[in-house]
Amino acid sequence: MEEGVIVILTRGLPVLLLQFSVTLALLAVGVACYNAITPFHELGLVREGNTAAGIVLGGSFVSLAIPLAATLATSLVTLDILIWGVVALLLQLLAFAAAARLIPGLRAMIEANNTAAACMLVGIQVAVALLNAGAMAG
Repeated sequence: MEEGVIVILTRGLPVLLLQFSVTLALLAVGVACYNAITPFHELGLVREGNTAAGIVLGGSFVSLAIPLAATLATSLVTLDILIWGVVALLLQLLAFAAAARLIPGLRAMIEANNTAAACMLVGIQVAVALLNAGAMAG
């Protein structure tokens, strides 16, 4: 017997909403952790009109979301999304820490609105995010 679209939707929608909510919560936690470990305060700098800080903050959202999206797309069980999502976030936070060490004076450059430094940092973060997502998707 063929199921109607409404029946399929009522079964699948709650799962979709749960998994999407878990992933959004992971993104929020990831961004909060990222903001806690960065040596500069992006949101405050953005409010002051610092473009470099805006690039870095936007890049952190994107670079954290990419592997989370891969986890969401490839995991059927919410617990898998949670576990692999945490792993993905930790890898991204480690990537930032490594990049911050590799770019001497990063804090001063971002605070001075150096958009070149911001673009370089975001490039590193997104590159690692894409590799992270590829590894997660297996």
